[in-house]
Amino acid sequence: MRMFLVFYFAITLLGGPTAAQNNAGFNAWVENTLWPRASAAGVASQTFQTVVQGITLDPTLPGLTPPNGNAGQSQAEFRHPRAYFSSGGLRSNTQIGQSLARTHASTLRTVENVTGVPGHILLAIWGRESGFGRASIPHDAFDILATRAYLGRRREYFTDELVAAMQIVQAGHITAAQMQSSWAGALGQPQFMPTNFLSYAADGDGDGRRDIWTSEADTLASIGNYLQAHGWRPNRDWGFEVTVPRELSCTLEGPDQGRTIAIWESAGIARTNGRPFPTAERAETGYLLMPAGRDGPAFLVTDNFYVLKQYNESDAYALFVGHVGDRIAYGSSDFGAPWGSAESIPAANVLAMQNRLVSQGYDVGGADGLVGFKTRRSIGAWQEANGQAATCYPTNAAISAILR
Repeated sequence: MRMFLVFYFAITLLGGPTAAQNNAGFNAWVENTLWPRASAAGVASQTFQTVVQGITLDPTLPGLTPPNGNAGQSQAEFRHPRAYFSSGGLRSNTQIGQSLARTHASTLRTVENVTGVPGHILLAIWGRESGFGRASIPHDAFDILATRAYLGRRREYFTDELVAAMQIVQAGHITAAQMQSSWAGALGQPQFMPTNFLSYAADGDGDGRRDIWTSEADTLASIGNYLQAHGWRPNRDWGFEVTVPRELSCTLEGPDQGRTIAIWESAGIARTNGRPFPTAERAETGYLLMPAGRDGPAFLVTDNFYVLKQYNESDAYALFVGHVGDRIAYGSSDFGAPWGSAESIPAANVLAMQNRLVSQGYDVGGADGLVGFKTRRSIGAWQEANGQAATCYPTNAAISAILR
């Protein structure tokens, strides 16, 4: 079926083709790529036309590769994890979360009974994702998804998400005009990508609909359903802040170096609050997490921590959710250890350091300018191999030493 679609966009791509040329290319992509994918997924031609006729591409989005081949600017500066944990943000999320824990006590109990996910974890994710539904989500989802599917670096992924968004409209969950998203295309209060909505959105208030836009009960049920489907283990914690003895190497960090919490304890690791590890946890596997290396808090985390990372692939995100959840549930306070100094480090320098480490045989988990656990422990391993005290974190001095 040929759609014979014609669109008119006000688009300027610096150094690229004219708007008319770009529209012609986009129209060809819509007809030859998008429509066959959407049709095969059950999207009716009327729904498809309604959606695409309203699309305006946004070439200002980060992470695009315009037709002239010049990729958008990458992140200019690497951010220390402490930027994630402002005292005001933690306090606000805690206070609002505690209030909403009382307001939604019945719903939270129901979701926990069904999914095994504690209510305070549901609340912490809800708060982080959309400010408990109060944050502005200003973008037209189809503009965002179409732009990323046509001009982005992950075109296959966003084409799938664009088709899924059409399926959501096709099923009557929401109209195309009402579908707002983040700059990345995430929807509603739990900030689900469209494919996640189709797979994990749940009806929490029993009205027969899955409404993650206006229903707080559906939002909480959907978050719980997502975590349960990704392996959340009931009756286990997410993790514990700990002290790590100086004689225990920070290169032991990572989800591939787990051992029972009892073994970690025998190596000198202890909780910062002075309490013993729960008896049931001591026989379970724990993993050392040092997101700022030696210059910040350290944690023993459980498998549930890595389930939280399925929601957002970031150590800082999962740590924020676990920490705020604890504050909501138990009145926990700030971390026991400070985050230390946070130098200004260009992301290009981090990338250069990673490439140098890779050239010397270290596994940094991919040279991408981001500092995951493999990069952290590779820094520490290099430091130990070169007679230095391992810090397991990039500083300007550490990067200079590795690049020297």
